Amino acid sequence: MSTESLARLSAVMEGSGPLAVAVSGGVDSMTLSVVAHRVLGEDVQMYHAVSPAAPPDATERVQRYAERHGWALRILDAGEFHDPAYVANPVDRCFFCKTHLYSAIAREVDATLVSGTNTDDLSDYRPGLRAAETHGVRHPYVEAAIDKAGVRGIARHLGLDDLAELPAAPCLSSRIETGIAIDADTLGAVYRCERLIAQALSPRTVRCRVRRDAVVVEVDAESLTALDGQQQALLSGHVAANFARAGVERPVKFEPYRMGSAFLRGAVDV
Repeated sequence: MSTESLARLSAVMEGSGPLAVAVSGGVDSMTLSVVAHRVLGEDVQMYHAVSPAAPPDATERVQRYAERHGWALRILDAGEFHDPAYVANPVDRCFFCKTHLYSAIAREVDATLVSGTNTDDLSDYRPGLRAAETHGVRHPYVEAAIDKAGVRGIARHLGLDDLAELPAAPCLSSRIETGIAIDADTLGAVYRCERLIAQALSPRTVRCRVRRDAVVVEVDAESLTALDGQQQALLSGHVAANFARAGVERPVKFEPYRMGSAFLRGAVDV
């Protein structure tokens, strides 16, 4: 199946002309970049945006792959943090983020923009897809009928084991409850605390959510069950101290992981 998926994906990109890949550092866009470079060589350019919302380890991963595989990589600041509409963190925040990203890439290169969107993404609420449509962005995985499992299968088939098992890692702004303004210092605290919890517990999943009434550390159910009261109190203290330095004074709670739990579809801008 992986061989067939790879063949379909390659066929989508063959003869497409120059491509510009928006590469975030996750398994989807990284695997797409590897395949695009294999198929098109010098006719593909990778673009990675850095900002307070981009996890530093994702940027390091992109740079490491670019050096290893000989990608033409351009690091840029898309400028979304200068847009009040983005910073306000409305329900369609991703629309403003992707609008800035695709606009910034389009200013840099005369090529077709492509993203790592896969078919599973089409069933979710993704305001960024509206921005992609506006900018004529193509989605090769969608055109090749490849879902998330298919992407991971391609990565394994190509020997990209570090990518194949890479956990989902949305941008750090996704940890901030809808309607709470995005702040760079707060995002830095989110990143530090998630790394702290990852090192202490080795969970399958960790998210550090900033809500109106608390900072909520979400981990997978197995890791939460194994966490004793003393360790939870110690980690809660470290998390609270990190956020206090960022100006966020809230109690800390541990809860089971729930995908997208900081997103409030019915929220209004505040």
